[in-house]
Amino acid sequence: MSALYPSPEQPVDTGLEVLELSTDPSFTARQLHTRDLAVQMEGMRRLTHAFVSSPETILQELVNAAIDLCGADSAGISVEQENRTEENYYRWVATAGEFAGFLNATLPHHPSACTLTLERGRPQLFRVTKPFYDLLGVSAPVVTDGLLLPWQADDTRGTIYVVAHGRPEAFDSEDLRLMQVLADFAAMAVRHQSQQKTLLQQASNTAAAAMAHTLAHEINNPLQSLTNVVYLASEGHSAADATALANDLSAPLQRLSGLVSKLLALPYDTLRNR
Repeated sequence: MSALYPSPEQPVDTGLEVLELSTDPSFTARQLHTRDLAVQMEGMRRLTHAFVSSPETILQELVNAAIDLCGADSAGISVEQENRTEENYYRWVATAGEFAGFLNATLPHHPSACTLTLERGRPQLFRVTKPFYDLLGVSAPVVTDGLLLPWQADDTRGTIYVVAHGRPEAFDSEDLRLMQVLADFAAMAVRHQSQQKTLLQQASNTAAAAMAHTLAHEINNPLQSLTNVVYLASEGHSAADATALANDLSAPLQRLSGLVSKLLALPYDTLRNR
């Protein structure tokens, strides 16, 4: 396998190896499993049902299905973070199997099998040994065989993987075909979740705009009271001393303050666009 990122000038053992599947004839020659079509169809049925009935769980269902369908020891989905840094570039948004405890773990941009997979835009075969975990400062089982595939939903990119922690040859071309289907599911799920978030935000902004409209009308009442008190005082038709005037102003001022506080609590974009 070709090592990830080390060069002749700086030979560094990253503990991470990644190989182009298209250039590895030994992988194509693998025939490791006898497939049960009924099991595959049931797995696809569960995924489709989750997508329709509980889309918020679809990413977790995907990695669960990956383990069942490919006989993997672990599976996961990574995504490029919105506010990413070089040290915290990817986040595991779904995990299963022996890697289940690493849900929401973050990974650096380099060294990273995810980075190379996204740069190449094709499925990769990879291994992870102890030096890589030492670089991250974590303890985890080594990856003796793994498939890593890219996916993209609009501007959001990530990877989906299945790995074995002891078998040197755990996956074959049929596993790759299944994982390509799951990668497409991952892209659809992320796009769907993004669309749902946008719709909810739009609904929230609509509700906030309606509240702002209502509050604006309510503010007119204490403002009118204040205007009347000040006018009467200026014309000499109200109490002459400052204490009495302050008492007259107190109630409408408190009411106005409360309404303004509610108005200020609304989303800024909603108020700005009104």
